[in-house]
Amino acid sequence: MTRQISQIWIVVMMNILSLPRRLWMSLAAIIAIAVVVAVLLSFLSMTNGFKDTLEGTGSESVAIITRSGSKSELNSVLSGETVNIVSTAPGIAKNADGTPEFSPELYVIVDGTKRSSGTDANLPMRGISRKGFELRDHVEIIEGRVFEPGKNEIIVGESVQREFTGFELNKKIRFGKTEWEVVGIFSTGGSAFESELWADTLVLQSQFQRQNSFQTIRLRLAELGNISGIEEMIKNDPRLILDVQTEADYFREQGDALNYIVYFGWGLSIIMALGALAGALNTMYTSVAARTQEIATLRALGFSNISAFFGTLAESLILSIIGGFIGATVSFLFMDGLSTSTMGASFTQVVFTFELSPELFVNGAILAVLIGLIGGFFPAWRAARLPVVLAFKGGA
Repeated sequence: MTRQISQIWIVVMMNILSLPRRLWMSLAAIIAIAVVVAVLLSFLSMTNGFKDTLEGTGSESVAIITRSGSKSELNSVLSGETVNIVSTAPGIAKNADGTPEFSPELYVIVDGTKRSSGTDANLPMRGISRKGFELRDHVEIIEGRVFEPGKNEIIVGESVQREFTGFELNKKIRFGKTEWEVVGIFSTGGSAFESELWADTLVLQSQFQRQNSFQTIRLRLAELGNISGIEEMIKNDPRLILDVQTEADYFREQGDALNYIVYFGWGLSIIMALGALAGALNTMYTSVAARTQEIATLRALGFSNISAFFGTLAESLILSIIGGFIGATVSFLFMDGLSTSTMGASFTQVVFTFELSPELFVNGAILAVLIGLIGGFFPAWRAARLPVVLAFKGGA
């Protein structure tokens, strides 16, 4: 066993030291693998960042009620009567004077202009009450003040101000026929709420002609995650055709809607990996052909087939690992922490940040090693089975 390991080590070192003779072929294989890994990690980091933003938005202590069958807030419509009925449901937390803690909210779409491209995109504008502020964690006015009820004033999420132009403090902006003044900038600790504009609910209903209608009801639960009392009431009251879920579950489902990006990223990477695999195979077959007489000499000196096999396979793996490392480094330098926005389930822009986690780097490393193993196996097999006499004659 020790002799075998020693022989493998010698062959591996010989292959590595002879790489400069196959510099361009080796570089081509390394670059191909680096591109595959960089593309895969870019897609996965985008999905990772988007999901983290949405999952960090929801709370287990808050329930969200929408019209039954609505996939997002935008598709839901609730009447004022429905709000009054739901506010009496069991399981809703009450404040010191016995008033149930709930917030009926209106959700409309307005236009914003992206700083990066200058193109228009949909932005969510939410009608919210004071109670709505209390139902959200980590809300903080970082510039200006809160809007005054009854006035055309808005406060802007920190992410909106960063990614879109025209929402600077004290600036006036027109949506349709109405003009709004930006009176404050708010932060929610990086959650999806930072991708919204907030205004007084009654003013929004009036300006967008929504009468006494809302999109959702948010309410604080008396027990963490326990929505059974509300579900029971909805089930037994024929006037209520509603869905209820915790806010955490709601945003988790919204994040799952973008799983297709993960599938697309893996699909594209696998297709590109086939190209990289072809490059690795070509490189390794060339390597074996260039070292035919070296391999024959080693075999004549008593080196085993196994040492020739693993020596060639190790060379392929080393090239793949270098390519994977370069691809991961490039992706980390250019993608990690990059802020952008994409269309959410409500057809509105959600601002999020690309996040490269250790698990994603492991995925990239596994892909690079697989390319190296498959790309090196067949050339290594050829090197191990190369007849010595034929090799000395240059028959490889």
